[in-house]
Amino acid sequence: MKLERLAEEAHAAYTANPDDGTRAAWRDAADAFQAAVVEHADTEGTSRYEVEMAAKKAVRHPELAAG
Repeated sequence: MKLERLAEEAHAAYTANPDDGTRAAWRDAADAFQAAVVEHADTEGTSRYEVEMAAKKAVRHPELAAG
């Protein structure tokens, strides 16, 4: 979830100040998150999609993830 938070923060920075530096930071953070999702899904034998959606839900909608 930490990597998804970082990707979200990088996206917000890019949205606020769209330049090559903020775009590259967003892309790098998103790539790191995706790599972690794939690794976790492979390790746990679960769907990459389910892992990704659970992480995004927990970060973007923590009030829903808790329940």
